[in-house]
Amino acid sequence: MAVPKRKTSPMKRNQRRSHHALDTTNWVEDSHTGEPKRRHHIDLKTGMYRGKQVVDVKD
Repeated sequence: MAVPKRKTSPMKRNQRRSHHALDTTNWVEDSHTGEPKRRHHIDLKTGMYRGKQVVDVKD
């Protein structure tokens, strides 16, 4: 069974975890409503995606 020979220092531990941070989401302004929306996602208020109606909107 593998056992570490030395204790991992906090610096090395934190360097390994540097990729665990959350990425920021990319928001853009909707061309029709002017509200912020995520890129490459369906606008749930209007049901539009790339200028086409893809989801029926409930009132």
